[in-house]
Amino acid sequence: MINDKFLKPYNPHDTEERIYKLWEESGFFNPDNLPTERYTLNAKRFSIVMPPPNVTGVLHMGHALMLTLEDIMIRYKRMCGFTTLWLPGTDHAAIATQAKVEKDIYKTEKKSRHDLGREEFLKRVKAFAQQSHDTITSQVRVMGASCDWSREAYTLDEKRSLAVRTMFKMMYDDGLIYRGHRIVNWDPKGQTTISDDEIVYEERKAKLYTFRYSKDFPIPIATTRPETKLGDVGVAVHPDGKWKSYIGQTLEVTNFAGVPLSIRIVGDTDVDPEFGTGAVGLTPTHSFTDWEIAERHKLNKELVVINEYAKMTDKAGPLVGLKVTEAREKVVEWLNSSGLLEKEEEITQNISTAERTGGIVEPLPKLQWFIDVNKPIKAREGKTLKDLMREAVKSGDIKILPDHFEKIYFHWIENLRDWCISRQIWYGHRIPVWYKGEELFTGTEAPKEVGWEQDPDTLDTWFSSGLWSFSTLGWPEKTKDLELYHPTDVLETGYEILFFWIARMVLMTKYALGTVPFHTVYLHGTVRDGQGRKMSKSLGNGIDPIDVAKKFGTDAGRMALIVGNTPGTDMNISEDKIRGYKNFANKLWNIARFVLENTTEETLEEDFSNYTEIDTKLREERHVIFVDVTKDMEAYRFYMAAEKLYHYAWHTFADKILEESKAILENGSAMEKKSRRQLLIHSLDKILRSLHPFIPFVTEEIWQLWKQPTTLDGMLMVAEWPATDSL
Repeated sequence: MINDKFLKPYNPHDTEERIYKLWEESGFFNPDNLPTERYTLNAKRFSIVMPPPNVTGVLHMGHALMLTLEDIMIRYKRMCGFTTLWLPGTDHAAIATQAKVEKDIYKTEKKSRHDLGREEFLKRVKAFAQQSHDTITSQVRVMGASCDWSREAYTLDEKRSLAVRTMFKMMYDDGLIYRGHRIVNWDPKGQTTISDDEIVYEERKAKLYTFRYSKDFPIPIATTRPETKLGDVGVAVHPDGKWKSYIGQTLEVTNFAGVPLSIRIVGDTDVDPEFGTGAVGLTPTHSFTDWEIAERHKLNKELVVINEYAKMTDKAGPLVGLKVTEAREKVVEWLNSSGLLEKEEEITQNISTAERTGGIVEPLPKLQWFIDVNKPIKAREGKTLKDLMREAVKSGDIKILPDHFEKIYFHWIENLRDWCISRQIWYGHRIPVWYKGEELFTGTEAPKEVGWEQDPDTLDTWFSSGLWSFSTLGWPEKTKDLELYHPTDVLETGYEILFFWIARMVLMTKYALGTVPFHTVYLHGTVRDGQGRKMSKSLGNGIDPIDVAKKFGTDAGRMALIVGNTPGTDMNISEDKIRGYKNFANKLWNIARFVLENTTEETLEEDFSNYTEIDTKLREERHVIFVDVTKDMEAYRFYMAAEKLYHYAWHTFADKILEESKAILENGSAMEKKSRRQLLIHSLDKILRSLHPFIPFVTEEIWQLWKQPTTLDGMLMVAEWPATDSL
């Protein structure tokens, strides 16, 4: 008799939590506990470190896609006999987490972090982060992720903190980390520096003003920010352009909107002689490009006219204290009244905004900590960090899927500036530098003598995240995990953090360990709604993966995310698509019921060969499908493997083979019935095994009810992947 559960429709709500608990209790998520007869730590190994979700909220569909793809890889490799490690964790996401807590505190208590003080504020942030962490890890379990919870890591825990301090000291001692006065991206709203990669560009309407500094100034220039022109120290023209005769001259402007200017004309090939007026006004302290030109020509880089609060400084003369927008209007009024404004036109431009706070970014010169990406490293044969990042991909040691992202990766490296790693926030890894008078000390621990004060700044989140592939395995200690599982095999993540995270992991790992952090980068796209729109609160079109699990079952959500989802491209998902795969889980349940009802006296015979001619042909066709699917799995074509298995199970096996089987099982000869029953149970066995990485809950439930294993070793999650060398 088959199990009574098959008499009712499949119910994911009564199944999924129970099955996940069974998997966890088996201990098989931990590679150390895998059945020794099939797995040994000296045999084939496969490892992934989970991109750590930020402790700022809950999982979204992008996380669900990431978890599904990685779980497919891990479950497949585990079934193929690999000792698999999938190491989970969460990210403290310094700026985002601090901003969220600050906002909540101000909303409820009308207090700032400064009102609370550093210690009390950090206590509040840690409490929020812990609560968020607990929510996230429970949601990761709901998604069916077979990760090793015993090795869970957090970017701000003590082990990762030691790794961060060790790396900082290594790089500082090698002269790669330095403190310098350079132009940075400053967020006036968050009151901190941010990296180039944390800028969101918003398209906005703007005015382009063409003017001269004075009536007798020979060269007109154009700008969208007239208020910054009070900080101009030069004009750059092309060495062979129409203004070349002025190169080398210094022109004094006695009054520009109330302040005197001294403008030196320099020749620079970065200036396009055909664009605009063919000349560029140089404001080194408020423009990255102008700063670099000023460095080349040794111009003054001290004239700061905008402060940290996006207001005009006392260097702006009568405009001191005004917001930049107000100052802009005043300068335009002055240009107009002075007859210096030659043209005013409306244009569209990209405005730099801070991703986490929405503040308009101001380029400002600040004393900050930087990583030098162009300095030769003695321990790496004189190569720079840029060189190490390039060669990791160029050599083929790292393969990026899809491969067109390799060009984007190389382009980003070419344009990479020194990395500003200090942040003016309280939450995060405190910079391991201490000061006493003119003395400076850096180390993994604080100096024992009294009188030292630690740098108040914290490190960019991506500094600690950049160590993730090896800090999670125990570095700087020489652990067994580091020896066995590093480099990891795959990094699977969204293409939008290719530069935020992936490139920095390559930089850190090549520098510290001399190896790559991973061999394959699998980039997924953005999950959009059914109409192709980005999911957002304002549109109200978000789909919560936990709601999906409650309404349709996790397996349905997983299949909906995978089928049709090619690497590196955005995909649409809707409730209708998810509902379709809920029907597939039910179909698989009904397939199992039919097969088991009609083979109650039959056991699967591994060496059975007495098949009829038609069943032999069906076996051969089935074999072709599973060989193809295995090739797809090896080539990371999970979307194709899933679709082929879906069509085989539903349209070939259920619609054709099962329908034809009814007549054979009723009217066929004893030999034909025996042949068909063996075909059916062999097919069900292979279908369950091959679909398990995609829809693990329903396949494990059917397997348990059918096989009724007496030991944990008999679970589907550690069963063998269907062999491709035999029918």
